[in-house]
Amino acid sequence: MKNPTLLFLLAALFAACTQMKTQEANSPQETQIEAVTIKVAEVFEEPVAQIFEYTAVVRAEAVNNIAPATVIPGRIDQIFVEVGDFVTAGEKLVQMDATQLRQSKTQLDHYKENFNRLDELYKVGGVSKADWDVLKTQLDVAQNTYNNLLENTQLLSPINGVVTMRNYDSGDIYAGNPILQIQQICPVKLMVNVSESQYNDIKKGMEARIKIDILGNDEIKGRVSLIYPTLDARTHTFPVEITIPNENIRVRPGMYARAIFNLGSRSNVVVPDNAIVKQPGSGDRYVYVLNEDQTVSYVKVILGRRLDANYEIISGLNNGDKVAVTSLTKLKDGVSVRVVE
Repeated sequence: MKNPTLLFLLAALFAACTQMKTQEANSPQETQIEAVTIKVAEVFEEPVAQIFEYTAVVRAEAVNNIAPATVIPGRIDQIFVEVGDFVTAGEKLVQMDATQLRQSKTQLDHYKENFNRLDELYKVGGVSKADWDVLKTQLDVAQNTYNNLLENTQLLSPINGVVTMRNYDSGDIYAGNPILQIQQICPVKLMVNVSESQYNDIKKGMEARIKIDILGNDEIKGRVSLIYPTLDARTHTFPVEITIPNENIRVRPGMYARAIFNLGSRSNVVVPDNAIVKQPGSGDRYVYVLNEDQTVSYVKVILGRRLDANYEIISGLNNGDKVAVTSLTKLKDGVSVRVVE
């Protein structure tokens, strides 16, 4: 006769196993995350022309305000030029009232006459060295006074240029503002703020192509004439001065211009523009890079030049990487993907 206790235990075990199988059969299956279907583009390094364009406003090579050195009011006898006139260095522009100049000339002639007589006596021992020194000092002071008055009575142009401003008419009383303004426009110059990344590439004397908006598609050659030694900490740019010969005087101060630098070529990765993702709330750019395990990684990139439907990548990608170009809004870092042609 069989052991009843053993039979009871076997029956209980069978019932428990049956219940477990029933629960497993009735339990819901775990939900599997479906892979995102994407298309990818393989990126390669290629030579990219390093062409950079900067906007600027044309400036005169030099600007001179014409006025007497003294601010004491005096009458303007005559102004010989008008706005738009071209003048040459040394040309007489303004004649101020010459009353003080004539008085100074009379006094200077008097000192010269006295000094000449005293000098003859001094040579033969007729006067002392001290008396000679006193009169020589008086003569020098009178000469300097006359020269100063002459310079501030007949106002000459210090440069070759064009009259761009006139604040008085002949007969007016000079009251402190410049009488005229002369600008040198042959040559002219541009001041552009160049990105910090080009600091080691821009050299003094290098050529720049200049386009003046109002002159259409014509290009003008300019050259870097000055590179400022410090950078703006806020914009990370440095000022560069470009000189344009402007021999035909077509370019005028105030015109809008674009300066184009060709810094050769550089081998960089190029990606389609539809692979680029902008980070909301910032200026950062990203791409989704395909991994060997069929997932994607969210990778930050630094963009270079735009090349039609592509972008140059300065950093962030390697030659041969594959980047997603579709379904970007469905992707996240580490998500599984299925690549289709």
